Amino acid sequence: MSKQLGISTKKVDDLSEWYTQVVTKAELADYAPVKGFIILRPYGNSIWERIRDLLDRRLKEAGHSNAYFPLLIPEGYLQKEATHFKGFTPEVFWVTQSGDNTLSERLAVRPTSETIVYEAYSRWIRSWRDLPLLINLWNSVVRSEITTTRPFLRTSEFLWQEGHTVHATKEDADSEVMMILEFYRQLIEDEMSIPVLLGYKSEKEKFKGALYTTTLEAMMPDGKAIQMGTSHNLGQNFSKPFEIKYLGKDEEMHYAWTTSWGVSWRLISAIIMLHGDEKGLVVPPQVAPIQVVLVPIYFKEEQSEAITAKTKALADALRKAGVETHADFRDQYTPGWKFNEWELKGVPLRIEVGPRDVQNKQCVLVRRDNSQELTVKDEEVVDRVKSCLQEIQRNLFARAKKALEASIQQVSDYEKFRNALAERGGFVRACWCGMSDCEEVIQNDTGATIRTLPLKDEQPFSNCVRCGKPATKVAYFARSY
Repeated sequence: MSKQLGISTKKVDDLSEWYTQVVTKAELADYAPVKGFIILRPYGNSIWERIRDLLDRRLKEAGHSNAYFPLLIPEGYLQKEATHFKGFTPEVFWVTQSGDNTLSERLAVRPTSETIVYEAYSRWIRSWRDLPLLINLWNSVVRSEITTTRPFLRTSEFLWQEGHTVHATKEDADSEVMMILEFYRQLIEDEMSIPVLLGYKSEKEKFKGALYTTTLEAMMPDGKAIQMGTSHNLGQNFSKPFEIKYLGKDEEMHYAWTTSWGVSWRLISAIIMLHGDEKGLVVPPQVAPIQVVLVPIYFKEEQSEAITAKTKALADALRKAGVETHADFRDQYTPGWKFNEWELKGVPLRIEVGPRDVQNKQCVLVRRDNSQELTVKDEEVVDRVKSCLQEIQRNLFARAKKALEASIQQVSDYEKFRNALAERGGFVRACWCGMSDCEEVIQNDTGATIRTLPLKDEQPFSNCVRCGKPATKVAYFARSY
């Protein structure tokens, strides 16, 4: 019955309630018995699989291999890297008992895998011939989320990928960080149609234990930013405590350089919020598990045979052309009900096949992004569908890009800075003195953090927006999820 009701809240009126309804009614996920955990339903999982496969292909082409490491991590491993451990301590779930027996050492339920991975790497790496070591993991991690939870966006357990690589030099590690950042950009912008700002995190905001962190930041309709992915150069901060050393060509022992990087199913939350509308989800074609849905329409039983045959023939032709296609032959639902359901699920393109279409050797295409209807001759369907999907992909990105650009405000005065965040949100481009104390005052005062510092330094256009001292950086501030 809930699916029949559709989305009852407008996105512009209550984004949070609208978002929850889209997640549950589009059957992406459901709530689990334990707070902060969700059940990933088949449709939601199929979108995650599309995202995973697109990224996995790039990683493998660049020489990375997938592996799996244990869920439980000895406390002593986390303590080896003090800064990293301190950063995660408040979020860790601990296992203290096995059956009726108390464990001699607490075991952390994986909050991230650096420590257990690098302990293994210290045993696997011996000489320069073993480098680079390029391993990626597809797994879940668990972090205690005690604030407001929201499916995909903020949960105690989430699916992600985390890459962990080892290199001989800082330059090699730097190249890895930037290559992965570009892979993420291609995934997020080119395939998910979500424009992002690329840059560095400040010292305060970087990953705990990293030499530096690069990031991709997107802006949502409510004026809050989402960190879409990060790529870190960990320097030798893990290789030294874990003794990851190699014998170099110079016959000397050297500490290696490591990187880590990851994206999570938070990407799905950005798709929902940025592209969705009053009818529900809108999935970009490149990550849509169903790109085209065909709906046969007949009002008399004698019409069904010809319409069904034509629908199957179109579906076969589209599949052979590489289009992810589903034909909805369910008799227990009306065509109108099916239209609403597939719009709710965000399928990019719908093809309607009725009696007139059989007679005229045509069909009707309906775009999900703008509801445009196109009447297409049968012999042109495959080509028109492919071009339509490309147009939808481009249109979603162009629309989101325009919204991103409109969300950026440049200010030089602190009062205007505060007002910009309070009234509109979005990204505020401002000059910063580079001092973490000033950064912290801004966060405490406004709730905004430095989301990114541009990859290429931009020329300061004023003194520091907060303290008035000479600025060293241009920063993009925003409140965030």
